[in-house]
Amino acid sequence: MIVFEAKLKGSNEQYEKLDEAIRTARFIRNSCLRYWMENKGIGKYELSAYCAVLAKQFFFANNLNSMARQASAERAWSAITRFYDNCKKNVAKKGFPRFKKHQTHGSVEYKTTGYKLSEDRRTIAFTDGFKAGNFSLWGTRDLHFYQLNQIKRVRVVRRADGYYAQFCLDIERIEKREPTGKTIGLDVGLTHFYTDSDGQTVENPRHLRKSEKSLKRLGRKLVHSKKGSKNRVKRRNRLSRKHLKVSRQRKDFAVKLARCVIQSSDLVAYEDLMVRNMVSQRVGRVPRLEATGEPVRVKNKKLSKSISDAAWSAFRDWLEYFGKVFGVATVAVPPHYTSANCSNCGEVVKKSLSTRTHKCPECGFVLDRDWNAARNILEIGLRTVGHTGTLNASGDIDLCIGGETPQCKSSRGKRNPKE
Repeated sequence: MIVFEAKLKGSNEQYEKLDEAIRTARFIRNSCLRYWMENKGIGKYELSAYCAVLAKQFFFANNLNSMARQASAERAWSAITRFYDNCKKNVAKKGFPRFKKHQTHGSVEYKTTGYKLSEDRRTIAFTDGFKAGNFSLWGTRDLHFYQLNQIKRVRVVRRADGYYAQFCLDIERIEKREPTGKTIGLDVGLTHFYTDSDGQTVENPRHLRKSEKSLKRLGRKLVHSKKGSKNRVKRRNRLSRKHLKVSRQRKDFAVKLARCVIQSSDLVAYEDLMVRNMVSQRVGRVPRLEATGEPVRVKNKKLSKSISDAAWSAFRDWLEYFGKVFGVATVAVPPHYTSANCSNCGEVVKKSLSTRTHKCPECGFVLDRDWNAARNILEIGLRTVGHTGTLNASGDIDLCIGGETPQCKSSRGKRNPKE
């Protein structure tokens, strides 16, 4: 499935009609969720049937397309099934379904009816009861190359800078590439975004940190404005636009970097990190109570913000996506002891987070902490999916770890890799 996005250009009256459709979709989603709470044993089909009942009871719900109402019920059911799955897996945070409130963003989804594309695929008209009319499509993607039956869903999304139409196309994306014969292991961090098994690093862009000054200024202006005034609406929109810009910068960085890594490697190994737990349970200094002397865990908000700003999960998702597109193996390895184990002899060398250099007392191997972890990650990844290498003069296979030649592999531990 491929999703193309284009901005909708229309009048203010048309935007108000889209807002009504989005509010109606949110109302149906919340109503289905309430119906599930009040009736035990309700399933997916009962929620879809309840949409017809809502259309008869409320005239504005009847204005929304029938398939758009079913899509809203499916959203409610997806939140319910996610809650059930977390309960079965015994997750700490079950994620009980919540009601959606009025926000600056929202969406409504049409399946195969409720909209009509022009012959040149440059305009779209919404034909449901709200009668939003025709909108011009502004974007870099050309839908003229695809058939109408390939468009499975159209979603109208409201953001801080306007309205967008997302087209979900039933297409399998496969791109060819020349094999490079290179394997790589990645260790993500905060000082550097990642360090690979060859010792190369990519700087952490820190998009949120760079924009914090302007975000705080816009936030102060929003707080000091009068509630219900037009200035408050304008200042809230400016703050939302700034947050939207930061999120787009973060996504653009992750997409381009992931594509570059996948195209330059035949195997990519990375850590299977639980980023959500790292953000929620990250602690800083541990003070002690004067009365009992027991330690008190204090959450380190600055560290949690830095982890969220790095967006490791988004980078991993794009790595896995481009790995399927280009046919590159991507392996998520357990992160346990990747920084502690020596990549030269395997000895466990315990170290704190402040220790940035790996020094093995057993073999005397000295290496950067993240570089050492990246080499261990690659080795575990090769053990998971198999080994790659070349035949030497005696007919044996010399493994090539981290993009090194067989000669470098055989001489590891005899020299400093930084030289």
